[in-house]
Amino acid sequence: MSYSRFEAMELLGKRLTDDALVILSLGGAVDEWYNAAPHMREASLFQQQLGCVSGEAFGLAVGLPHRQIVSLDTDGGLLFNLGILATLGNEQPQNLFIVVWDNEQYQSIGGPATHTAKGRVDLAAIARGAGVDKAFTAHTLEEFDAHCAAGLAATEPYIVVAKTDGILQPGIKRKHSDGREDKYIFVRHVEKIEGITIMGPSEHN
Repeated sequence: MSYSRFEAMELLGKRLTDDALVILSLGGAVDEWYNAAPHMREASLFQQQLGCVSGEAFGLAVGLPHRQIVSLDTDGGLLFNLGILATLGNEQPQNLFIVVWDNEQYQSIGGPATHTAKGRVDLAAIARGAGVDKAFTAHTLEEFDAHCAAGLAATEPYIVVAKTDGILQPGIKRKHSDGREDKYIFVRHVEKIEGITIMGPSEHN
């Protein structure tokens, strides 16, 4: 059983304010997220390399332990760096909620199957084996929403593998910015909510 990633994003977005910070993966999920949760635009940053999303989110969680950090990873992305699960198991960040969009394909390059497609690879079970006790698979939207509520309230790392379909939400607007602009939007937002300076003015100013 699978369900719409976009609808799942809408449910998660309703539970977040821009006091939380979100790291998300590349591909169609980027445009879907910015349409499903437009109020999170400045508080969200997409990562262009597979395997880096949850690691980057973990770094934010350690650096900002008082703030809710959300990782929107993918099955393909997590499979590129399963070692992050062992790090989470050992370090036990108290403010990190990870969603793994598992549509069983590398959607951004045309849809070749990931290792989860044959039904033998269980990402949540791998996470539990690595020491992340709160790791679950959501087969319905109702299950996903319940895990979002629990994960955002948890005081230990919490992972939900969302078994979504491979259909991109039709009719949504493309993200109208490049990676450099996105970086500055995100960093300036963090500076604002934290009351700190991360990047000073340009040397050309």
